[in-house]
Amino acid sequence: MKELWSNLKFAWNYAKDQKKRIFFYILCNIISIIISIFVPILSARVIVDLTSNKFQQVIYISIVIFLVEIVRNLTRYFASKNSQVVYRETFSKIQYSLGSEILKLENKCVDNNSSGVFIQRLTNDTSKIAEIFNVLNRYLGNIITNIGIFSAIYLINKTAFCYLLVMVLILYLVEHKKVSEFYKKDKVFREKNEKVSGFIGELVRGMRDIKMLDAEESFMAELDTRIIDLNKQRYAMSSVDRNYGLLRDCLIDFLDTGMIFLLIYLVVKNDLAIANALVIHNYMGRVTSIVNWVSLLMEKVKDFNLSSTRIFEIINGDEFKKESFGQKHITKINGDFEFFNVTFSYNEEKKILDDISFKVNANETVAFVGKSGAGKSTIFSLLCKMYDIDSGKITIDGIDIKELDRKTIRGNITIINQNPYIFNLSIRDNLRLVKEDLTEKEMIKACKMACLHEFVEKLPNGYDTIIGEGGVSLSGGQRQRLAIARAFVQKTEIILFDEATSALDNETQASIQKAIENLQKDYTILIIAHRLSTIINSDRILFIDEGKIKAQGTHQQLLKNNKEYKQLYEAELKKDN
Repeated sequence: MKELWSNLKFAWNYAKDQKKRIFFYILCNIISIIISIFVPILSARVIVDLTSNKFQQVIYISIVIFLVEIVRNLTRYFASKNSQVVYRETFSKIQYSLGSEILKLENKCVDNNSSGVFIQRLTNDTSKIAEIFNVLNRYLGNIITNIGIFSAIYLINKTAFCYLLVMVLILYLVEHKKVSEFYKKDKVFREKNEKVSGFIGELVRGMRDIKMLDAEESFMAELDTRIIDLNKQRYAMSSVDRNYGLLRDCLIDFLDTGMIFLLIYLVVKNDLAIANALVIHNYMGRVTSIVNWVSLLMEKVKDFNLSSTRIFEIINGDEFKKESFGQKHITKINGDFEFFNVTFSYNEEKKILDDISFKVNANETVAFVGKSGAGKSTIFSLLCKMYDIDSGKITIDGIDIKELDRKTIRGNITIINQNPYIFNLSIRDNLRLVKEDLTEKEMIKACKMACLHEFVEKLPNGYDTIIGEGGVSLSGGQRQRLAIARAFVQKTEIILFDEATSALDNETQASIQKAIENLQKDYTILIIAHRLSTIINSDRILFIDEGKIKAQGTHQQLLKNNKEYKQLYEAELKKDN
């Protein structure tokens, strides 16, 4: 009960704006409950009057029942209308809140969980929380209604009432046992469902690669295994329903038969009139349905508690850690930064960066070169505070980034990755993501700088063309150019190019290189490139190997003083020739 109350308070935070509608919904249900209690009593009166040949009285009562039922139908209509609005608004708020919290998670946390974990909780669990107030009102209303009928039977005959009470208690124990078993299996089912959802997400996102690798059969075999495992758990859940359902139905049939024998006994002993026996028998099913409603309510409450726990784990739990930022805000930074003895590892087993130190001055263009896995991209991630360092310090404008707020760091740094993610929106909307008030002139200028404008002009709907999930309708080079245009729109003080021209042809790359050079001296630019020819004009080049800076200087200085850099450059020249 304590858990339920705590979770209800949690859900109320998202529903309290709808308290007037919730109050009206409750009021409509109270009216409906009163009518539901009142009508069976009138119906019982009809049976009694029919057996006594009081037909005129029966007509009057029937008219009253008709009018009362019309009122009940109207209250149900308005109750349903308000409950749907409450659900819609509450559901929207919970989903938005959870989506916001997911975006605050540490990247290590996201890396260690499949997308299914977040998709299921964002869609399925939020829905179960949003409907709890309507569920409580509706189910409790039905329980109270049937308790009202139960009370009426008590007034007619106490012996019959006691028998029904025993019936209800026996059935309740069966249902309680069923709900407990179902809850345990449901918890396992949701965990398996998350894994299947995550794997299906990978199937959709990686469809092209799966086809190119001719891996359809092995991928589908793995998916089939996971689906079979999930369906076995679903079958186990349905088995609980089926087995306990059989036991419950047999008990009800047995107890119904016993009630008939009891009613006959009471009539024979003149302890009960035949008309009243008919009334009790007529509403006996409504009484036993109390147990069904209680069982359904327990299931919904268990469901609600489980969903609340799963969502609360993301919002406030220790398992899903959030990114942490400082409070200091700088609207516009100068653009210099420094790494002091920084050490970092993704899994605490192998150091990616090992006690690395270097400084980049504002408006300087610095390139990072080295073998794959040397730690170049990690430097970019740490500068954007996508991960927290293990030890050392990183400063921007002389201030530890741990003291800076999220907007200062992320709002002043743009990173263009080798495989940029393009959203399933139009080209215009992809660019507006980084600047809501983007003008047509600014958009076209950015696309021209990224050598994208001419391509966009040829599209059926120009800048309003939808480009598919992940930019699937674009080539690799076009996706990179769109990402570069997005960076030009954002115009932050620090711009990071992580192999950003790797998918471009030589002519386009030369154009982009010219655009990047036009930004030099006005912005702090960091470039990661395997093709050394693209970074020879950098102010400085840092040669990184095994998480350490082995050498730094201009292109000419490194050719002269660093054997490994010279070998890389000469190997590239041979390859190009």
